[in-house]
Amino acid sequence: MGFLDKAKQRSKEMMIREIMTLLPKFSMKNVIRMISIGEMMTHDPEYKQNARNLRNLFEEGHPAAILIKDVLNRLSPVCRNRLIKNLFINAFLDGIDTRKRILKEEGFQPPQFVVISPTMRCNLKCPGCYAGDYKQDEGLPFKLIDRILTECKELGMYFNVMSGGEVFMRKDIFDIWEKHNDMYFQVYTNGTMINEKVADRLAELGNVAPMVSAEGFEKETDERRGKGTFDKIVRAMELMKERGMVFGASVTETRENIETIATYDFVDMILEKGAMVIWYFQYIPIGRHPVFDIMPTPEQRDNLRRKIKEIRDSRPVFIGDFWNDGPYVHGCIAGGKEYLHITSTGAVEPCVFCHFAVDNIKDKPLKEAINSPFMRAIRAYQPYRENLLTPCMIIDSPEILRKVVKEFNAYPTCEGADQIITEFADDLDQYSEEYRKYADPAWEQEWKPRIGGEEQEAV
Repeated sequence: MGFLDKAKQRSKEMMIREIMTLLPKFSMKNVIRMISIGEMMTHDPEYKQNARNLRNLFEEGHPAAILIKDVLNRLSPVCRNRLIKNLFINAFLDGIDTRKRILKEEGFQPPQFVVISPTMRCNLKCPGCYAGDYKQDEGLPFKLIDRILTECKELGMYFNVMSGGEVFMRKDIFDIWEKHNDMYFQVYTNGTMINEKVADRLAELGNVAPMVSAEGFEKETDERRGKGTFDKIVRAMELMKERGMVFGASVTETRENIETIATYDFVDMILEKGAMVIWYFQYIPIGRHPVFDIMPTPEQRDNLRRKIKEIRDSRPVFIGDFWNDGPYVHGCIAGGKEYLHITSTGAVEPCVFCHFAVDNIKDKPLKEAINSPFMRAIRAYQPYRENLLTPCMIIDSPEILRKVVKEFNAYPTCEGADQIITEFADDLDQYSEEYRKYADPAWEQEWKPRIGGEEQEAV
């Protein structure tokens, strides 16, 4: 390391120390100072702009600023420090610089994160589960998960998502999280296994944020997940709130519950329990006993998009709407653009909802799997349409999915996965056409002028 590099490293270490010193002393002035330091720490123009936008939210008193204030005040010291150091510094600031360096040196940029399913075993049997038809008796060996996470960090990925199956079925999963205590983990869980002992262990680690599945209120949740499930997840949230943890909710919207989960009453209930994040995922016909008829209608999907905008502008919560947020993330993020999925058998899928693969992580390094011909082809098609409100190759441009699967002879990673490109092909073609009747006018009127203005400003 040369003199200049050493000087840069010392400067970065000093800035990190200042952030960690300011962290416990919450004030508007200190938060704005921390954001400004973060802006100085990264060389990436997009991240610098994000920091400026965040500072503006505080100055405007936006609900998002209230959320950040709330998070910093409510979290335990361990959870707060891990959130800032592991997620915002290691993953977002240092990580992006590493990924940009790899882009410059090797011609491709690693994604922000990888989703890993350590196991597909689950203690529930929810109808329509996207993972319900994977083999239940297999799981990734500890050493392989360790290897994947180590390679993630070498590629600048210090944020990881774990799904399943039910992650907490793995008793050794806490050892993984502890060994990689410089990473931040978001874990999708049904919440029923988070008891006092588990909550205590998570609070000690501080680098794991569970996202608990909810289908609505007690009626909707218990109808899909089993009687008594709602009470269990409410208790799990209470335990995590008491311990000052970061956690959230994950909602699968169907034709039947979408009106409920898009209400202020539902969101306020989740917030009252202490959640700081809500993820919305639209049901699509994959997984256990897939059916097309419970998929939200195009009109319902458009209504949800509008409703979530209202909620974001009025409630202190981070909301991610997986299929409606295309404009915020420049379209589809799958195929290694911003993430990909490794199943419990090691199959490398473009997306957790796209159950096709060409490669297996057991046979090659993560870098090669990310940059495989299959993944590169998917990225070459992105965005699939100019209208980023229609970002998905499964439900918005289904002809793309069929094309790449055929071209690379991708195999279905679970029983029945090919139904999405065979049995449901005509239905999805019709759905995509119908949804464009809502999305295309919205894009032209609401988003295209805004996106164009941002691009001109960036230039």
